[in-house]
Amino acid sequence: MAGLDGVERPWEHGGATAARWVPSADDEQALKALEMYGDPSVDEVRLPSRPESAAIARRLAQIVVMRTWGFGPQIAEDVILLVSELVGNAVRHTGARAFGLRMTRRRGGRIRVDVRDPSRGLPCLMPVRPLDVSGRGLFLVEKLSDRWGVDLLPRGKNTWFEIRVTDR
Repeated sequence: MAGLDGVERPWEHGGATAARWVPSADDEQALKALEMYGDPSVDEVRLPSRPESAAIARRLAQIVVMRTWGFGPQIAEDVILLVSELVGNAVRHTGARAFGLRMTRRRGGRIRVDVRDPSRGLPCLMPVRPLDVSGRGLFLVEKLSDRWGVDLLPRGKNTWFEIRVTDR
């Protein structure tokens, strides 16, 4: 995964058993976010379209993936990164006042994350060059997810990705 070369990941050495959610210092903030905004695995969570909402969305994704669904850190890491990318696009490119975040478990061992915003402007997967410092969001979504797409809605769009969790 980008940015983690050379970082030891103990969960990769443990065989087939997945690590379960273990509380940490960041979990207090994640639990506060869950209490304040709601659980995106139960219903769509509305967040203000501000840069700091990416951190809130990451915390919500972490607590849902690891605590609610019981997946390990590697799956959580991928989901959190991709949530951050879709939320970043919604905040930067839509001009909206708010966006929605929804997370669901699907048949076939998949996690699906939806980010809904009121803009009908479609995201565009751009070619990425080695020295690019921005514009890599959808490239990461393309590489790390099993499927992703955009559904146009009567008032806006829903950008989503799915990750298969049974084989990881």
